[in-house]
Amino acid sequence: MATITGTNIVDRAAIVLQDTTGVRWPQDTELLLWLNDGQREIVLRKPDAYAQNETVALVGGTKQTIPATGIQLLDVIRNMGTGGSTPGRAITRIDREILDEQRPDWHSSTANAESKHYMFDTRDPKHFYVFPPQHATPGKVEMVYAASPTDLSALSSTITLDDIYSGVLLDYILYRAYSKDADLTPSAPQRAVSHYNAFMASLGAKSQMELITNPNAYDFKEAQEAKAVGRGQ
Repeated sequence: MATITGTNIVDRAAIVLQDTTGVRWPQDTELLLWLNDGQREIVLRKPDAYAQNETVALVGGTKQTIPATGIQLLDVIRNMGTGGSTPGRAITRIDREILDEQRPDWHSSTANAESKHYMFDTRDPKHFYVFPPQHATPGKVEMVYAASPTDLSALSSTITLDDIYSGVLLDYILYRAYSKDADLTPSAPQRAVSHYNAFMASLGAKSQMELITNPNAYDFKEAQEAKAVGRGQ
């Protein structure tokens, strides 16, 4: 949960910009807009930065849509019954081409409120398909999806993303601020680029660290090492 407010971040930006009174870059309007833009830019570059884990109702048939605030499906985990509170069968992801080839009529198969598989295409990030088709009284599933972060209406509000992104947001605000002065101050374009590079580098570094500390990746590495040891005996 985020605890850092927009004011905390914008105040730091104002100090760097040497504009604590908000004369050149009004804080409650201009810097706030860039803070909100920065949150969206982070999620655009790293969708799981605002991942939501929710129980979501499906609709009849095979084609499904993520919640309105979502921008991309990340995973469909398990069935939760028609009431949404009964954990059930796990749902596995498969390639749609498999069903298309082996069961061309799968879209019209016998309906069932319990899903066995789901299919997802990155070219259509807000939709996915389930098998078997859902019937008229569809079930609910536990889903993880990337959502669009809610804009701060005032600097006194806490940021939507986790606190760890506060420094990344600071660099984004400074990038936009110095970009505004590109035609007025000779050093502004270079400083803008510097802060944008820092913004991108921070996101890249976090993604890299997640790969290193990913429990799934660690288990795989351990399994491979154990297998290698076994071959050496």
